[in-house]
Amino acid sequence: MKRVLRSMVIATTVLAVMASPATAIAAPQKADRLELQRRLNDVVAAGTVGALAEVRDPHGIWQGASGVAELGTARAVPIDGRVRVGSITKTFIATVVLQLVGEGRLRLGDTVESRLPGVVPDGHRLTVRHLLNHTSGLFDYQSTLPMPPKPEFLGNRWRSWTPAELIQRAVANPPTSDQPGVAYAYSNTNYVLLGQIIEEVTGRPYGKEIERRIIQPLRLRGTAVPGTSSKIRGPHPHGYVPTQRDGKMELLDYARMNPSVFGAAGEIISTTTDLNRFFAALLGGRLLPQHLLTEMKTPGVKGGSYGLGLAWRDTACGIRVYGNDGGTLAYQSWSFSTEDRRHQVTVALTPNFRSEYAVVFAAVDALLNKALCA
Repeated sequence: MKRVLRSMVIATTVLAVMASPATAIAAPQKADRLELQRRLNDVVAAGTVGALAEVRDPHGIWQGASGVAELGTARAVPIDGRVRVGSITKTFIATVVLQLVGEGRLRLGDTVESRLPGVVPDGHRLTVRHLLNHTSGLFDYQSTLPMPPKPEFLGNRWRSWTPAELIQRAVANPPTSDQPGVAYAYSNTNYVLLGQIIEEVTGRPYGKEIERRIIQPLRLRGTAVPGTSSKIRGPHPHGYVPTQRDGKMELLDYARMNPSVFGAAGEIISTTTDLNRFFAALLGGRLLPQHLLTEMKTPGVKGGSYGLGLAWRDTACGIRVYGNDGGTLAYQSWSFSTEDRRHQVTVALTPNFRSEYAVVFAAVDALLNKALCA
């Protein structure tokens, strides 16, 4: 572990800015871009191997990277790097579900039992809406899986999981709420079920529906739904997980792994550019009619900050922004936009597990606030 940490101390910081030549940037704007890069460097200094970001605002598009793409090298983090975006996948899934609602092929009030008979206990009490806004009370299957640095975690690295296996792990545990619809409890099980419902309604895997309805129309060339494929195709930073070997903690390159363990709850691979494009299209009404976008922005519980697959937060300057965040241990991502889409930011990083998550997240928050409050 000490050798790995030394590699991080000497890691080279890489700067990459928007395509416009620097000489064309007015002095205040250039200072603003330099400040964004400084904040991104702070994210790496807080405890990450590498980080990349894209900011879109009235001045144009800025892209930045910091840290290294791979431990033990000085290789720059690719500006257009692909990362595993984790729970941002849920916004893609929710968009497809709501498109099916708009087409009259599904209703938010449909029960799980009516769509997936016998799959979950008391499925007649759970609705599509409950799954989307995490008020179903279903236990989160990910809480039943071994996590690093446990050796058992690595035993699942290449395993192909079926949705049925993941759901069974969840329903073997009691629900987190006695009554659906009254309490928010984040559960990846909800979105594994929604992936199955998409397949039941359309006759096609949810990944194919995401490709057909979102990826292809928006030309998201760096976005993929990999299924059981372990590769990240295209340029990408390497992600790591902590492991214990011979009594010592080390970082293991975990860029390659079987993402079926995340499934419809978190398997998508994407880029900062594609995520900004996706959320701009979503919030701009290109993917859903206004009444369903309004449903998406409606909290599942009073005072909540999560609707139907869409989250929101208030920035330091009091502006509400919409989007989502996600993590897959080796990668963490955030993508948020103002409602008018004039300011957008997507950040992705690869943790080095030297610091508490709170320290890294505070640095990310500072970058998000800088980008969205400009």
